[in-house]
Amino acid sequence: MLLKDKNAVVTGGARGIGAEMVKLFLKEGASVWFVDLNPSDIMDEFESLAQKSGAKVVYKQCNVAEEEQVNTVVEEILKEAGQIDVLVNNAGITRDGLIFRMPSSDWDLVLKVNLTSAFYFSKKVAHAMARAKTGSIINISSIVGVHGNAGQCNYSASKAGMIGLTKSLAQEVASRNVRVNAVAPGFIDTPMTEKLSDKVKEALLSRIPMGRLGSPEEVAKICLFLASDLSSYVTGQVIGVDGGMGM
Repeated sequence: MLLKDKNAVVTGGARGIGAEMVKLFLKEGASVWFVDLNPSDIMDEFESLAQKSGAKVVYKQCNVAEEEQVNTVVEEILKEAGQIDVLVNNAGITRDGLIFRMPSSDWDLVLKVNLTSAFYFSKKVAHAMARAKTGSIINISSIVGVHGNAGQCNYSASKAGMIGLTKSLAQEVASRNVRVNAVAPGFIDTPMTEKLSDKVKEALLSRIPMGRLGSPEEVAKICLFLASDLSSYVTGQVIGVDGGMGM
């Protein structure tokens, strides 16, 4: 088990890529605290996996865009876990639209949920990790944070910001043996992409050299690598999981 006896925190862990990370981390022996607005219907599956691996899973309700709530949740987790070894800043939303028609509220909300929340969590958790002189922070960016995407100025800006946050924080905490890396998924087969029309999907596939969408599990496996000691000399990196789109 690559994460045996480690304590991990995953934001946006109730569904999609976040849920796959929680499941994989539990299978690999980590105890996981997952943060979301609600636990959806996946808690029974999480608890079953935790029982099999001898770990535990804990749900924490939190609006990640509210600093006071984030601080409270992190303090609770530190009391319960004693130490946080892994933080995955995964929470994110979309509010797509051309910039000419984009309400300022959609810009503000996406930036706050996707990027500012990572600042809130990292600020609290990185401090605790630095004191413990160990830890791995993983920020979920996106291929559109690297290359942009029409109709997603707010989302692209938030994910590009995650890369800047990753590289800067990595420099600040490397001397304390805390690693900070980013993962930039391409187009992943999630409920979000299921809503796309066949025509849009065909256009997307034509841009992917591997000719298919990625799976949430494939993103989770890269996060497992970054969370584990296998990546003990890796920090400040942006790893694309995009089927070759970024080439």
